[in-house]
Amino acid sequence: MHKDELIILHQMLSEIKDYFEAASPELLFSQYHALRIGPTQIHKSKLEHKYAIFVLGSEIANAMRTVEFSASNRISARMKELAEKTMKEIELLQQQM
Repeated sequence: MHKDELIILHQMLSEIKDYFEAASPELLFSQYHALRIGPTQIHKSKLEHKYAIFVLGSEIANAMRTVEFSASNRISARMKELAEKTMKEIELLQQQM
């Protein structure tokens, strides 16, 4: 995916997060907020947006669990795996610099 496509996806997931936060104020999305990477921050790298997407996707899947969607457990686990893989890519790139 190109960076601009990732940013669009990031924006869509952010809007889903906003919906869940409005519907259930107890949902905090703390891991995503801790990243301090939003879809409007186009100066952030492609990998940083990719990582944020996976972290946010995982937290959205966890939020879906509260609404009792059956497949959300698998989605959350897979998003977490992808986030960890992307973080390793970021760390590798930083080491190479």
